[in-house]
Amino acid sequence: MAYETTLYPDDNIFLEPDDFIKNLNVSTGEEAAAKLKDHMDDLENISLNVAITGMTGAGKSTFINALRGLNDDEVESSPTGVTETTMVPTMFPHPSMPNVRIWDLPGIGSPKFKAKQYLKEVKFDRFDFFIILSADRFKENDLMLAEEIKKKKKSFYFVRSKVDNDIRSEKKRKKFDEQQVLSKIKEDCKCNLKKLGNPKVFLVSSHELEKYEFQALMDHLEGDLPEHKRFALVQSLPVCSMQVLKKKKEYLKKMIWLTAFGSGAIAMTTIPGLAAGCDIGIVMAFFNRSFQAFGLDDKSLHSLSERINKPVSELKSVMKSCFASGITVDVVRTFFLTSKVSVAMKVEYVLSSIPIFGALPAGGISLATIYHLLNKGLNEMEEDAKEVLNVSGLE
Repeated sequence: MAYETTLYPDDNIFLEPDDFIKNLNVSTGEEAAAKLKDHMDDLENISLNVAITGMTGAGKSTFINALRGLNDDEVESSPTGVTETTMVPTMFPHPSMPNVRIWDLPGIGSPKFKAKQYLKEVKFDRFDFFIILSADRFKENDLMLAEEIKKKKKSFYFVRSKVDNDIRSEKKRKKFDEQQVLSKIKEDCKCNLKKLGNPKVFLVSSHELEKYEFQALMDHLEGDLPEHKRFALVQSLPVCSMQVLKKKKEYLKKMIWLTAFGSGAIAMTTIPGLAAGCDIGIVMAFFNRSFQAFGLDDKSLHSLSERINKPVSELKSVMKSCFASGITVDVVRTFFLTSKVSVAMKVEYVLSSIPIFGALPAGGISLATIYHLLNKGLNEMEEDAKEVLNVSGLE
């Protein structure tokens, strides 16, 4: 029996299971499996283009590296320096999500700066939003650029960078009060932006994303983006706090039932045992995606190790789940070896062998089994990620 409506409007990419099933326009398990695979591929390939600009010396490159979860001296990092290192727009893909692209735009410090011409030269339309950085007060060029972006109906955000430098400097004073210093910096920035109304300014340290207002900035970005772009943003963020970790898990949980539904659709095909053969691959792909999103892979742990000056071995020592040594076929297979899961898979195989009448119950068993396994694995990874954050001092 075919369903009537089309699949996945862009502004409602995460449907509830019942709504999802109602919106499928398919008549067979094969068609459902194919559509689910296409949709999962679409989710993996949602593009997000972030433009970073500002005056020379604002710390654009360091901020870009921080967004990508990298340190300034890593091979894939954006080059940093005290002089302007960017003469043309330079794209830096996210290390684990190449569809998320962060662009380092030329500095806007020239006395002859023309906002309209600048946006034309950097190909304005390709960017989802702009972040305008400054290491001190926002200048006239910052305002001109923001006004032009506003006219073109795209989002922009003011970020006051290098806040950690200001705090270190002010700590030398006898009557040091961190909150007063931060309030003063913010008010000073806003004072120069009055022409734009009352734009938000976010205080950020690229070396300490867990502090100050990086999380508030990300929350605003998430709220302003279309729903299908939020997935790409959240999954690309470095795990620098419990808030980021929690947010990532929320989005991954939305992926679980989609993944499980895909397994169920395969089980409804007429080939006995096909779902069982595919399930290990399905589970392994989801676990790999989650492992990287939680920053538990070797590359992420090495970057974190350098940033907090603690050995990788110390970070790994607190990971107690079966994923501590990575995602392998053997590890994933252990999830299928529990007695309950083993029985369920055998029943599914038998049912899938029964023409017509066995397809639906086989699909239901497969969906429930994979849903259970993915939730179990995700929860175990989350506990590892929490322990890593704790031992890193980022909780």
